[in-house]
Amino acid sequence: VPDLEHLTFDLDPDNEFLWNEEAIKKVQIRFEELIDLYKGQELNDYSLRKIGSDLEGRIRQLLQAGDISYNPECRVLNYSMGLPRTTEIL
Repeated sequence: VPDLEHLTFDLDPDNEFLWNEEAIKKVQIRFEELIDLYKGQELNDYSLRKIGSDLEGRIRQLLQAGDISYNPECRVLNYSMGLPRTTEIL
């Protein structure tokens, strides 16, 4: 339902990653922090892209830390956050 008063996001619309509750909470907390940072300001293309880029960076950190992983059952494995890290590569 469209609402001009609230910004929401779809965390992983393509089910690219395997999530646990702790990782989801970390992204949600960062999202809330960013929303508070922009409170009272116009959410234009620039600010929305900054919020999206910041969240993408947070998801990349979670992936690199092993808190989430790519979903091998995903419809398309595009490795949007980089190639999976394996012991052979490390």
